[in-house]
Amino acid sequence: MIEVIPAVDIIDGRCVRLSQGDYARRTVYRTDPVEQARRYAGCGIRRMHLVDLDGAKAAAPCNLRVLERIAELDLLQIEWGGGIKTDAALQSVWDAGADWAIIGSIAVKEPSRMTQWLARWGDRIILGADTRGGKVAVNGWLEDSLVDVETLIGQFVPCGLKTVICTDIARDGMLTGPSWDLYTRLKAAFPGVAVVVSGGVASIQDVSTARGKGLDGIIIGKAIYEGKITLEEIASCLQNG
Repeated sequence: MIEVIPAVDIIDGRCVRLSQGDYARRTVYRTDPVEQARRYAGCGIRRMHLVDLDGAKAAAPCNLRVLERIAELDLLQIEWGGGIKTDAALQSVWDAGADWAIIGSIAVKEPSRMTQWLARWGDRIILGADTRGGKVAVNGWLEDSLVDVETLIGQFVPCGLKTVICTDIARDGMLTGPSWDLYTRLKAAFPGVAVVVSGGVASIQDVSTARGKGLDGIIIGKAIYEGKITLEEIASCLQNG
């Protein structure tokens, strides 16, 4: 069964969505992240994707109070990304209530630290391998590295990597549909790794397509805010497996 994971991106404690990762092309939504979490839990969702966009730019978590408030509800499991670059930052995310931590830039820039975290925390560490033009982007998608997605994933599979979230940045927030060729290629190359689709999800049909391709999870962000996918559709999808 595929995991449907709604995304809440946060700037200044508020729900936002960017287009193609561009901070200058942001839409701010009135919904409180905590209230949004309640709504998601109410339709049967079990897992939530929280991204601290302030933290991604600042290289340190900035919106941990939002994480704490959602964790205090005890309604959803939470994966958190943004600004986790040190042992202290990772510990602060655990202390605030995250169940998983998404690691992107450090995996590229300090692979030895990523390896240490995988050894200590196991499957609580998720690789965020977000791609633009075939290369992994870092530092809140503000920089492009020279590393391709397959190389990055392959580097950490022997270290116990269990889950990768891969966002096609060109499609993120654009409602144009996911890059299916990318995800099916990754799943074929790394059958023992859970591959989570992120970027471009536009309709509930995308969930069915991901399931049919044997993918493990799908992150939905802007499509919910813009009414392209309703919570009723998600609830029905979850009930029907």
